[in-house]
Amino acid sequence: MGEGSLRKRKGEDKGGEDGRSKLRSQNVSFYFQVGLISGICMIVGTIIGSGIFVSPKSVLANVGAVGPCLTIWAACGILATLGALCFAELGTMITKSGGEYPYLMEAFGPIPAFLFSWTSLLVTKPSSFAIICLSFAEYASAPFYPGCDPPQVVIKCLAAAAIVVITIVNSLSVKLGSYLQNFLTAAKMIIVTIIIVSGIVLLAQGKNENFKDSFKDSKISVSSISLAFYNGLWAYDGWNQLNYITEELKNPYRNLPLSIIIGIPLVTVCYVLINISYFTVMTSTELLQSQAVAVTFGDRVLYPASWIVPLFVAFSTLGSANGTCFTAGRLVYVAGREGHMLKVLSYISVKHLTPAPAITFYGAIAIIYIIPGDINTLINYFSFAVWIFYGLTVLALIVMRFTRKELKRPIRVPIIIPVIVTLVSVLLVLAPIISAPELAYLYCVLFILSGLIVYVLFVHFKFNWPQKISKPITMHLQMLLEVVPAEDVTE
Repeated sequence: MGEGSLRKRKGEDKGGEDGRSKLRSQNVSFYFQVGLISGICMIVGTIIGSGIFVSPKSVLANVGAVGPCLTIWAACGILATLGALCFAELGTMITKSGGEYPYLMEAFGPIPAFLFSWTSLLVTKPSSFAIICLSFAEYASAPFYPGCDPPQVVIKCLAAAAIVVITIVNSLSVKLGSYLQNFLTAAKMIIVTIIIVSGIVLLAQGKNENFKDSFKDSKISVSSISLAFYNGLWAYDGWNQLNYITEELKNPYRNLPLSIIIGIPLVTVCYVLINISYFTVMTSTELLQSQAVAVTFGDRVLYPASWIVPLFVAFSTLGSANGTCFTAGRLVYVAGREGHMLKVLSYISVKHLTPAPAITFYGAIAIIYIIPGDINTLINYFSFAVWIFYGLTVLALIVMRFTRKELKRPIRVPIIIPVIVTLVSVLLVLAPIISAPELAYLYCVLFILSGLIVYVLFVHFKFNWPQKISKPITMHLQMLLEVVPAEDVTE
């Protein structure tokens, strides 16, 4: 049975008809439903996740003192805001789903767009998922190993279990994934509020000795600042999430920039205050020695109710992982529609109306990243890869100011903003390579460039033999997973 006949059979099937009517009703109910408040909540909820509970130690380790550490956190917030404003112009100029993919396609053609989807599919998205779940595992296991670090095998098994559960939930039901996200976002804001309020109270009581001589013993170099930025910007990752739902925003020309201008500075203030709270109860040395910073904070400030902190941090990191998985199908669908990746990865489950193949694929790759990797190493190479494409996307904005003057630009940022973001991106990518070269960066670049071979063989020349191999595999996967192309479901 071929793909066409399978789709025809699905169309005649009662379940397929029910699926279509359900999807149509979902499209009606969700389309243009995201207003200004929802947009701000989406930015805040997506950005605040595992990063603020993992990155403080790594940022401090790279710069060595409280003063530069807090400066880095504020500077990362400013850079994320500027980058998001550039993406706001791109998102209202090219109103297509898929984040950076359509912008790179429009400005530079299919090759950079394909390299972005190739890298995202196999490196940045799954490694992000893996980092968040490893963070969850560290915090969830920390209370069971007081006074020492949890064994790596426990952390990795727990992280893998989290990936499996989240993957299953999001594959089975959009609604269940959405309900889970709402609950975990509320839990996230509770723990952020507890930490900030506790820190402010302690400061008001005069506990500020750790802020004296705050720039003393700092170790500032181009490499250390770049790596500190990598870890800080990891905590801000998600600042471009509204670009994935531009078409679903109410009045996007007003609400997109306003959500960014309000949401990201709000996150920045939260992050700086959380770090101030950490330093209020811990010296730099104590913070660096802590396996889970927020747990140590809770032990010292909230005892005997300190169990609240690891519980809610675990909820927060799970919420971030669930959000990452929840949006996994969008890029894959767009790239699959352009013929830039395996078609089956862009298919939709007939029964559950979820991008089940894409979500399952992300989960499987993320588990592979968990096996050898530790959090800090993964963050460094994730950030290195992702900022190559962030920089290239903002450069696309500058290029299209000259090559695509006819495009309507409801939001037009001053040209100096994309220039600054592009230059900072170049510095972030080149500085660690020049000042502290490691083979892993070379491997990362070689992997990205290896996408060129895949593009030439399978996309440009479209050799027949890969088609002969992939068609029966696709057909059997369709029957096994009960999935069809999205356009067949929505017809």
